[in-house]
Amino acid sequence: MSPTQWDLPPELCCRPLAFVALTGLDVVYNAVHRAIWDAFCANRRADRVPISFKVLPGDHEYPKCRTKRTSYEWYIPKGILKTGWMNKHLNLVPALVVLFYELDWDDPQWKEKQSECATKVEIVRTSLQGRNTKVAVVLIQKKTPLPPGEDVVASERASALCNACDLSGKSLFVLPHTDHLVGYIIRLENAFYEHAQTYYYTEIRRVKSHKEFLNKTTHQLLFVRHQFKTGFFSELKQDTQNALKYYRTAYGLVHELRAHETNMLEIKTMAGFINYKICRLCFQHNTPLDAIAQFRKHIDLCKKKIGSAELAFEHTAWMSKQFQSFGDLFDEAIKVGLTAIQTQNPGFYYQQAAYYAQERKQQAGQLCSHEPNVGYPTPDPLDTPGAALDFYGQRAWRQGHQSIDPPDPEKEKKGILALQLKEKDIPHSVRVQTDFVILILFSSKDPVKKMLCPSHRHTHMVQMGEEYYHAKDYTKALKLLDYVMCDYRMERWWSLLTSILGTALKCSYLMGHVKDYITYSMELVGRASTLHSEQKSRIEKNLIKVLMNEVPDPEPECDPLSVKAARALWNERVSLAGSNEFTIEVQDYVPFVQCKAKFLSPSFHVDDPVQLNVYLRADCPHPLRFSKLCISLSNQEYNQYCVVEEPCNSKDILEPSIQENMCLVPGKIRKYSFKFVARFEDVGKKIEITGVDLMLGSDSGRCVYLNWRGGGGDAASSHEALQASRSFKRRGPASDSLVNWDTVTIQASTMVISRVPKVSLQLRHEPPALNNEMYCITVTIESQENTAAKDVKLTAGLKPGQDANLTQTTHVTMNGGEMCDDSHPALLPDIPIGDLQPGQKMKKSLFARCVTTGSRIFLFHVSYTMNTSVEGKEITCKCHKDETVTLETVVPFEVAVKFVSTKFENLDRVHVDVPFLLMTDILSASPWPLHLVTSQLQLAPTMAAIDQPESQVEEIVLQTGESASECFSLKCPPVPTGTSSVASGQYVVSWKRKSTCAETPVISTVVTLPHVMVETIPLYVHADLPSFGRVRESLPVRYCMQNRTGLVQDVEMTVEPSDAFMFSGLKQVRIRILPGAEQEMLYNFYPLMAGYQSLPVLNITLMRFPSVAPALLRRFLPSRIFVKPQGRPGDASIAAA
Repeated sequence: MSPTQWDLPPELCCRPLAFVALTGLDVVYNAVHRAIWDAFCANRRADRVPISFKVLPGDHEYPKCRTKRTSYEWYIPKGILKTGWMNKHLNLVPALVVLFYELDWDDPQWKEKQSECATKVEIVRTSLQGRNTKVAVVLIQKKTPLPPGEDVVASERASALCNACDLSGKSLFVLPHTDHLVGYIIRLENAFYEHAQTYYYTEIRRVKSHKEFLNKTTHQLLFVRHQFKTGFFSELKQDTQNALKYYRTAYGLVHELRAHETNMLEIKTMAGFINYKICRLCFQHNTPLDAIAQFRKHIDLCKKKIGSAELAFEHTAWMSKQFQSFGDLFDEAIKVGLTAIQTQNPGFYYQQAAYYAQERKQQAGQLCSHEPNVGYPTPDPLDTPGAALDFYGQRAWRQGHQSIDPPDPEKEKKGILALQLKEKDIPHSVRVQTDFVILILFSSKDPVKKMLCPSHRHTHMVQMGEEYYHAKDYTKALKLLDYVMCDYRMERWWSLLTSILGTALKCSYLMGHVKDYITYSMELVGRASTLHSEQKSRIEKNLIKVLMNEVPDPEPECDPLSVKAARALWNERVSLAGSNEFTIEVQDYVPFVQCKAKFLSPSFHVDDPVQLNVYLRADCPHPLRFSKLCISLSNQEYNQYCVVEEPCNSKDILEPSIQENMCLVPGKIRKYSFKFVARFEDVGKKIEITGVDLMLGSDSGRCVYLNWRGGGGDAASSHEALQASRSFKRRGPASDSLVNWDTVTIQASTMVISRVPKVSLQLRHEPPALNNEMYCITVTIESQENTAAKDVKLTAGLKPGQDANLTQTTHVTMNGGEMCDDSHPALLPDIPIGDLQPGQKMKKSLFARCVTTGSRIFLFHVSYTMNTSVEGKEITCKCHKDETVTLETVVPFEVAVKFVSTKFENLDRVHVDVPFLLMTDILSASPWPLHLVTSQLQLAPTMAAIDQPESQVEEIVLQTGESASECFSLKCPPVPTGTSSVASGQYVVSWKRKSTCAETPVISTVVTLPHVMVETIPLYVHADLPSFGRVRESLPVRYCMQNRTGLVQDVEMTVEPSDAFMFSGLKQVRIRILPGAEQEMLYNFYPLMAGYQSLPVLNITLMRFPSVAPALLRRFLPSRIFVKPQGRPGDASIAAA
C-alpha cells in the first residue's frame, strides 16, 4: 500500500477544462504550424475561454466506445466509479477534433487537395468509433480573406468542401497566417468552445436518459455514478451552478447505499470525492459558509463508518486526508481574496489532520504488531493485473464484489494481513503530515500563522515536537519545543514548561548536546520547575557530573537503543579536548541561580569611590560552589576591580569552600561588594553593567559561564518584581545580613559627575537692560576651598543653545571703555583669572550690548583644578560652577516725528522752497533716569535748514514717562522732475543711563526720519504784516507773489470784506507776473474790533493753472491777527501790552 493511497487523484483536484484535440499540425518541422500552436497554448490569460488543447496525429486511436446498453434489467454494477473515467474525459476523449489543412481558395490543385482533406476527415471520424465528438476543419491560408459575400469563388469552394467532408458550414474555418494571428486564434477558440459546449450538453442528456431504465433495488450504485458524471460534464461545460446541484444529489445518494464492511471503503472514498467537489465549488462561488457546513456534515456522516476493526488505521488515515484537503481548499480561497477569522481558518483543519495522523500511528502500532515469524502472504493479495484498481475504493483481492459476505474468507485474511504489514513497514504518514503542518506554521508569509490563536499554535507545536521525539528525530523535536518554551516562559505556564523541559532534556541527552543538556538541567532544578525534590536532586547530580566532565546517567523512559547510542556520544564528548568551555546566556531562561547587580547610587562624584553590589541566590536542592564571579562594565578598565575568584578542583564542586565565600547555599542570599575610583576622563559619562558572569566547574573539568546581560534578571524576574511591588508592606530598615530578595532592585548604570565645587559666584547688576546700551554685570568669585584653586577660568556671556537671532544681536566685552560692535562675540570663553587662594575674592565686570529687545539668559561659568586624595590615591579634579541670570531688554525711549507748517498745522506733503517745521518728541520708557547728552539733526541732500540747527535737549535728564521736544525750520530745495517723495535725513540722540559708571560710553541712537511727499507750486505767495494791530489804527499789509514757473502768469486777486476790518487798496485786480518775477500788493487794514480777528480773505486765481485751488495758496497766508483795544490817553498798561 503506497503512502499516497489516500491522496486525492489529480484529475479530481484540477479544474475541468473542455478537451479539444488538434490534428494536422507539424509543430516540430513546420514553422507556421509551430506559430499556430504557440498562439493556442502560450501565455493564456484569464480572459480566454477555458479549453485544454492537445496536438494529436491524424490517425490517433481514441478510446473505444463501448456498445450502448439498451436494457439494465439483468445488469448488476460492479462499482460506483471507474478509476480511469475522469482522466479519460479530461485527456483522452475530446469534445472536438479540429483538422488543420493548408489550402487556399485559388489553389491550382484544388480538386486533389479537396479529396485529400475529405479523406483525412473520414480517418478522424473512423478513429472516434461512433462517439459524439464533433469534427471541424480549419484551412490555413496565406492570404487575408475578403469580407463574406464578396469572394464568389471562395463561397462556392467552401460549400463544395463542406459537402465532400460531410461538414456543416459552422464547422469550416479559415485561418490566415498574417500579423494578426493571435486575434484570429482567439476567434477560433470561441467557436471551438461553442462546439465543446454542445458536445458536453449532449453527453449530459445521454447520461440522464439512462435513468428511466434503472431501479433502486439493484442499481443504487448507478444512481450515484450517473449523478457524478452529469456533475463532472457540467464542470467541463463550465456550468458550475448545475454541477454543484448534481454533486449534492450524488452525495445524498451515496449515503443512501447499504453500507457493510465489504463496501464501506468504497462508499467513504466516493463520499470524499464528491464532498471535495462540493466544497471546491462553494469556495469558487464565494460561499465559504456553505463549504464549511458541507464539510461538517460530511465528517459527521463518515466519522463512525470505520469498516473492518482490523483496519481501523485506514479510517483515521482517510479522516486525516479529509481535513488536510479541506484545509488546502480553504487556504487557496484565502490566497485569492477570502478573509478568514480566528475561529474559522485553515489552521484548525490542519491541526485536526495532524491529530488523526497521530491516531493512525497509534492504531497502526496496536493492530500491526505481529510476531516476527509472521511473513508477507504469497501470492500478493494486493497485486492487480493492470497495476490499478478498476473502481475507486475497492479491495484488490475482490474487485467488483458487492455482496455483504466476502467471496473467500481466506483471501480476506491474507489481504488484511498484507495491509497491516504494509502499514508497519512504510515510513509513517504522520511524519509527512507533521512536516507539512510545520511548513505552514513557520511560513511568515502564510496567513495561517496569523489566524491561529497562540494557544492553539503552541499546543500544535508541542504535539509535533513530541511526535518527532517518538519518531527519534530529536533535532526537529528540540527545535519545535525550544520555540514554544520561549512563549511559555513569558506567559509563566510553569507546569507546561516543566513538562516540555523534561522532553527537551531527553532530546539533548540522546543527541549528546552538552550545552543544551546543561541549560535545560539548570531550569529543571530551578524555581520555575514543578518537579519533586527527588527529581531535582537527580538532575542536579547529573549536572555536576557533566561539570566534572563525566557521563551523566540516562533520563528515565528513554528508548534503550537510543540510550546506548547516546552513551557512545557522551564518551566522545568526554574524551574531546578544547571543547569544554561553554557560555550560556541565561537572560531568556529561568536558571537555578538568580543574580541582581546594582550601583549604590545613580551617580558618584569623581572624588568618591564607585560602589556596586552583586546579589546571588541559588534555588537548587544542594549547595553549589562556583569558581569565579566577574562583572563586565562599559569601561573595561574597571573590570579588574570587579572580580571574585578562587580556583577549585572538580571534586570540590559540591563541597563548601574554606572561606565559604564561593559557595551558594539554597535559599540564602550572598552579597559581593566592589568599589573602584573613577577616572577623571569619565566625568559626565555613564558607567553601565554590561554583564555578570558566574563560572561553574573548573579548568580540569568543564567550565560553564552563566552570563546575565546588564544587571541580571531572567525570564521570570520582571513579573516577580511586579508582584513584589504590589504585595510590599512597609517594614523597618533591615540589616545587610537580612536582605529581602524581593526588595533588591537592579541598578545597572550610574553617572560619574564632577567634584562639588567650593566657590561662590555673586552677580550684581541693575535690570532691565536698555536697548543698545553697554549693560554692566559685575561678578564676584570667592574661593571656599581648603587649598589653592589653580587655573581658574571664567566663561561669561550669552548662554549657548538659545535662539540663533539672539546670538547675532548680543555682544559682550570685558572692556567697558569701548563700544561693542558686530565683531564682538556673544560669549567670552575661558577668560584666565589665575589661582585663587582659600578665602580670596576676585571681581570682574562684563559689559553686554543687546541690539534687540526681549529676554536673554546669561551664563557665568567658573572652572578650576585642584588635587585631592581618594582611597589613598592622588587624583586631579576639575571643578566648575555655573550661575545664570535672565535679563530682560527694553527700549530706552521712543521718538515721535511730525512735519507742520509755519502755522503749526500738520502736513502730509511739503512744497518746494516753502518753509515748514520738523517737530521731534523724545518720550522716556526707561525705568531708570536717562541722561540726554546731546542731539543732532543730519539732513539729507534733499532737505535744507533755514537756520543753523542746534540741540535743544542737551544735558537734560528724563525720568520715566517724561518727554523732551525739539523744533527745526526746514525747506525742501527744488527736486528733479518726476520725484514724488524725498528723504529727510536722520535724527541722532546721544544718551546714557544716569546711574551707570562714568566710564560707560555714550550711546548714539539713530532715528531715520520719514520720507515726505514733495510738490512744486507755480505761484508762491506770502504776507508781510505786523505782529499785532490796534483798534482804529492803520495796519499796513504787503502781499508778495512770486512766479516759480517759466511762463507768464495771469493772476486774478480779490479781497473779500470782513466785519472786523475796513481796508483800502484794490478789491479786485488782474495782474501779469513775468517768469521768476515778484509782484507786491499793498493794503491798509483798519481794525474795528479787538481780540483775535480773521483777516480779510485774499482769493488768488491762476488763469494758466486752473487746477491750483485758491484754498491751497491761502495756506501760505496768515488768517488771523491779534488786535489790541484802543487805549485811553495816559494808560500805559495797554501800550505795554
